[in-house]
Amino acid sequence: MTYISEININDYDYNLPEEKIAKYPLPNRDESKLLIFNNDIKSDIFKNVDKYLDNTKLIFLNNTKVINARLIFTKETGSQIEVFCLEPYEPTDYAISLNSTKRCTWKCFVGNNKKWKSGKLYQKLELDNKIICLSCERLEKCDNSFIISFEWDDNSILFSQILEKAGKIPVPPYLNRNSEAIDYKRYQTIFGEFPGSVAAPTAGLHFTEEVFRKLSNKNIQRDYLTLHVGAGTFKPVKSKKISEHTMHTEHFIITKENVKNLIESHENLCIVGTTTVRALESFYYVLIKINQYKKIDNSFFVGQWDPYIQNNENNFPGTKTLLENCLNLMNRQKIENIYCSTQIMILPRYKFKFTKRLITNFHQPKSTLLLLVSALVGEKWKEIYEYAIKNDFRFLSYGDSCLLTSSE
Repeated sequence: MTYISEININDYDYNLPEEKIAKYPLPNRDESKLLIFNNDIKSDIFKNVDKYLDNTKLIFLNNTKVINARLIFTKETGSQIEVFCLEPYEPTDYAISLNSTKRCTWKCFVGNNKKWKSGKLYQKLELDNKIICLSCERLEKCDNSFIISFEWDDNSILFSQILEKAGKIPVPPYLNRNSEAIDYKRYQTIFGEFPGSVAAPTAGLHFTEEVFRKLSNKNIQRDYLTLHVGAGTFKPVKSKKISEHTMHTEHFIITKENVKNLIESHENLCIVGTTTVRALESFYYVLIKINQYKKIDNSFFVGQWDPYIQNNENNFPGTKTLLENCLNLMNRQKIENIYCSTQIMILPRYKFKFTKRLITNFHQPKSTLLLLVSALVGEKWKEIYEYAIKNDFRFLSYGDSCLLTSSE
């Protein structure tokens, strides 16, 4: 791990003019530009991405769905308090919490917290032709967030319905604007299925049914995993030495079908989005734990530095064998899903296990996502980003896309 302490975040900086940041989506999802990197650089539009995936058997996407996570409460004084739901605390399962009736507890950011001296906050909303009273209460501080208890006075109403009605979709802070009507549709992928994210898996925003049809015509299959994207994806790297940065934790689910498809196609994947990369690369270290302990627990955690302290990886079975062992255990234990959380940090010199091709957007300067891109393509990231800026590519969440092939 010695070299990690030598990584300086200032080496992963570039000049991003404000006008290059896409503040709104294009009228058509698949009309975004596509930069293709495979030793050299060229460009096209996203609807033609199938032309550049000749050796791909399977594309992996993240089917999480963004929730309307921002709730605004107005005090009697007129002060507004924003409660930003980050992740469920009690119950911890996303689906169970979102389907809670009467009450649930979440970890939240609180905006204008100094104005909230004590007590509960209230708001009324109309749902199913009934007036519902929603309250929230701070229970305790948790790092830079709070544990917030929500209660409402109708046990026929789900918390997901409350968020859908009263919440606002959390567009990225670097857009420097409030959410608008267009965001409720376009800050979601067309295949988002499982609610839980507070940020979109933005590489998936470019896909349309027409793109999927073209991929199917080339016999490229697709599969989905679920990683709920946290607000930490926007967390800036404030320390000069990357070894002093603490990565955020995100939760993901791998299904038995995922494992079967990885056995068949793990050497011929195209991965859509850094969130999917984060899940699959973390899953490799889950596979090692499963192989070591010969059992599948209720949940697994992959630490920030786990990939860099596995010094005896040459002693482990190959990736296909690890996957087959996992599938056999899932069958024996009658397990359909593996629940995981990860704090993994993918840095230059990281050895990818599943990722050879990646579809992603263009990321912020000095971000952990840019470090991930550098890990995949090496120093070529500088040429890629310079080309994108000179050729009027649009950057960040609503921006254009690139298809990157590993430099190894």
